[in-house]
Amino acid sequence: MYQLETFQSGTLAYSKAGHDKGKLYVIIEADYEYVYLVDGIYKKIDSPKKKKIKHIQIINEIPESIKECINSGQKITDIDIKRAIKQFLK
Repeated sequence: MYQLETFQSGTLAYSKAGHDKGKLYVIIEADYEYVYLVDGIYKKIDSPKKKKIKHIQIINEIPESIKECINSGQKITDIDIKRAIKQFLK
């Protein structure tokens, strides 16, 4: 069984299965069976992608810009998500 702490909000993850295989997302929420993923472009904060935990590969890194938003209590926006993914891919 997976530990829920592993799927912390703001963590980067790759899709391992489905039509979006290989796509990079940011986890915004998790429960014991699913994670909710956003990329800021196609899957926005308002309508995240629901994906089974076994179908993602966690990258144990939270981008600095996302970490700042979480620590300061600010709401994470789609622009923050897009920027964080773009910086990670550079």
